[in-house]
Amino acid sequence: MSIQTADYTSKSAIGVSRVLRSKDGSGFGPPARAKRARRATLPTTWGGWAILAVCCLATAFMLVPVYVIIATALSGGTSAPSFFLAFPDKPSLDAFKGAWQQLHGSLINSLQITVPAATISCLIGSLNGYILSKFPFRGSNALFTILLVGMFIPFQAVIIPVFQFLNMLHLQGSILGVTIVHIIYGIPITTLIFRNYYEGIPSAIVEAAAIDGAGIWKTFTHVMLPLSLPGFVVAAIFQVTNIWNDFLFGFILTSPAAWPATVSLNNMIGTTTVNYAQLMAGAVLVAAPTVLVYLFLGRYFVRGLTAGSVK
Repeated sequence: MSIQTADYTSKSAIGVSRVLRSKDGSGFGPPARAKRARRATLPTTWGGWAILAVCCLATAFMLVPVYVIIATALSGGTSAPSFFLAFPDKPSLDAFKGAWQQLHGSLINSLQITVPAATISCLIGSLNGYILSKFPFRGSNALFTILLVGMFIPFQAVIIPVFQFLNMLHLQGSILGVTIVHIIYGIPITTLIFRNYYEGIPSAIVEAAAIDGAGIWKTFTHVMLPLSLPGFVVAAIFQVTNIWNDFLFGFILTSPAAWPATVSLNNMIGTTTVNYAQLMAGAVLVAAPTVLVYLFLGRYFVRGLTAGSVK
């Protein structure tokens, strides 16, 4: 008995020493290994350097259009530069001022369309995904399949009946009308995202809430929604990008007073002359909101996109 006790004591002492050594980074515990895994290192082989060089060249190649747009916008001139990679000698923000004067009303219209349409479609999609994943009923799979068909219907195929429908409701040409269209058109993709996301959440959580007396709606609002941030980020990025960049619905279903930013940007191209500096400055202003959405929410994007793929 004394030998076993001594052996157990020695093993415990070794384990404690390993933990202590791993905390200060001088030993070989899990924290030290995790810290070394996160450390960025340069390639050590010719193949690694070649891959790094190709990645750098590809990144620079993809950033060339961004550089050209910004350089042209800062030129302040009305004509295109002699060489597309030339940076202006005297950068100016006059083009951004002119573009803002022409686009600020349309940018507000796009904001009034995008925010409610993306928010409401995400909420409806989350409720649909919750019901279809946690409370399946007879014919739910068929209903889900029919709902997904809406993802593959092009805008051009439905533009005439949508126009007639809004005209019947006296919403043709208004911001509210095109907002409703984007809400309905976004329900299939948001439902698909949230159904896959909720499939990855254990059903035991829903069962535990039911045992505590929570119904379907209370479980959704108090249990599922607080766990749905990654799913909402993915659905919101998809919806904000699609709605903000939409041109067809905005051009046909709205009046000039309710034109979104994409339509007004297209109208900056004159029939005889084009102010390239203002046009590129306008492109920067129109693209800035979606870029900011990706920058601030991008870290949640991959997590929410892959949620539900593995149980």
